[in-house]
Amino acid sequence: MSYRLSPAEIAFLTEYCTVMKPVVKALNLLQSETNTHMGWLLPVIFQLKVKLSRLETSTKMCLPLIRAIQDGVQKRFGGMMEDPELIAAAILLPKFKTTWTERPDIIEAGLIYVRQHLDQMAGVEQVKQVKQHSSDEEDFFFSLKSKRPQGIGELDGYLACVSDKMDLLNSFPHIKKLSLKLNTGLPASAACERLFSCAGLLFTAKRARMNSTNFENQLLHKINRKFRE
Repeated sequence: MSYRLSPAEIAFLTEYCTVMKPVVKALNLLQSETNTHMGWLLPVIFQLKVKLSRLETSTKMCLPLIRAIQDGVQKRFGGMMEDPELIAAAILLPKFKTTWTERPDIIEAGLIYVRQHLDQMAGVEQVKQVKQHSSDEEDFFFSLKSKRPQGIGELDGYLACVSDKMDLLNSFPHIKKLSLKLNTGLPASAACERLFSCAGLLFTAKRARMNSTNFENQLLHKINRKFRE
């Protein structure tokens, strides 16, 4: 016996697909094998929240679903949305820079993080240069030079560029170095899998009463055996 969907059921399914469409797109972006930078996380999450908020006014039957998704996103990623390191990772990707959220406090937190680290990197390089070739006079007054903002100009130039290509980072060496530091993740989980494999060989039924400290020491001893040979 065939069953034909009623107009109400069709309307519900249509609205359900409309609500879930941005969620599916967000998941596809975060699961992508091409854009695996950490800086993609917050822009995707913030844009998902914006799209769900816009759907609240036009949704009739799936409003509880939207609220449930919003609560779930907030519960899972709420703490990450204000993490300066993750914000800076997004800013240091030319595709996003400072355009992915309308909250100025979020952007400012990321920019403060970037400025601090750019100044630290520039200061370290300046110290190396002074040590390599400097007179007693230059070395004595080095603290005055170190107070000058080193990375601010480079950051302003980077944000002013309209290009959204990754090649843009090549024009700003300090920005590129910090972006690589924040956005480069482990290429695979093989290292973790090897660790769990070794742990499984140690934690057998005959060693079930081994305390955590002894277990950790034996695991490190087994993994680092190549350094003893």
